[in-house]
Amino acid sequence: MKTQLKSLLISTVLLSTFISAGVNAQSKVPPIAKAPVATPDNAIMLTVFLKHDQSRPLSELRAQLAKQEFYKVFPPEGVEVVSWNITMGIGQVVVLRLPASRLSAVNLALENSAWGSYKTEFFPTYDFREIAQAEINKVRQPQ
Repeated sequence: MKTQLKSLLISTVLLSTFISAGVNAQSKVPPIAKAPVATPDNAIMLTVFLKHDQSRPLSELRAQLAKQEFYKVFPPEGVEVVSWNITMGIGQVVVLRLPASRLSAVNLALENSAWGSYKTEFFPTYDFREIAQAEINKVRQPQ
């Protein structure tokens, strides 16, 4: 009986030591860093089509978006909205600029808060304005 009691006591002490070490290790975990910022070296652009569910009235869609906290989570931190337009007959077209590492955060934000009100489509994009302007300037310069 003494041997069993002694083994139980040793096991209890070891278990509490491991638990205590785990709690201390968890309390020393550094806080999550702020979301990365888009730079020319890490930025991507993403065009998101939020297609309205036309089988339901707008008031119902808005209520669902509010319930799912769409505007609270989209766009996620660290994601810049370049443009956000209504396209009649389609829904909303949102162009985002973000660090590539935030792509999964955008996806999760939409899956958790937009689905049900919108059908989503995604297209990687890039800003062509400067390239197009250079071509225009090249062909329109007086000879």
